[in-house]
Amino acid sequence: MLDLRDCFKYFAERQGDAVVITSAGVTSGTWWRTTHDMDQTFYLGASMSMISMFGAGIAMGAPNLPVWVFMGDGAFAMNPGMLMVERDLDLPNLKHFLVSNRVYNATSAARLANAKRNDYAGIARAVGIERVFEIDSLEALHAQFDKIVKAPGHTFTVLEVEPLREKPGGVPLDDAESKFRFGRYIERKAGIKIFRHPALEPLLR
Repeated sequence: MLDLRDCFKYFAERQGDAVVITSAGVTSGTWWRTTHDMDQTFYLGASMSMISMFGAGIAMGAPNLPVWVFMGDGAFAMNPGMLMVERDLDLPNLKHFLVSNRVYNATSAARLANAKRNDYAGIARAVGIERVFEIDSLEALHAQFDKIVKAPGHTFTVLEVEPLREKPGGVPLDDAESKFRFGRYIERKAGIKIFRHPALEPLLR
């Protein structure tokens, strides 16, 4: 099994221009503790399983920008139908990582329903996603990283990790600040306009 902190450290060292979107709870807290990033990451509070759909919107609007989505399996259990939309869109710059620890780590590690039998990779393949990976060690991550991340094409990757014994703590950004910092970063890197105040419209025509 992977240690999530080691896993995220490896990703962070190879992030480059990729933007990261994390689901609420341990996934966001661990990425924050690993990177302390306030601009290139969007910590989606109360994400309720919607981060891959949020990520798909970013990937569509900025097609030259790599988009990495890290979602806990507790969130995934709320809306596995997101994979149908991902397959339909088939966005080449969207990389979806499922952080699977088989528990609700944010709520005292309560066991996830049907935990031992849940086959997340099998669900993804069943809806037609072609590039599906299962990673359960750092060695496997090292070996498959380029194929998952650098090769073009939408991917769904299950990261089998050990539940954290302690909670990593929250992210010291409120949702509004995270939104604006992240949006401004995308504006700079992708050369697209995201925010515009209506009062400025007459001046920009």
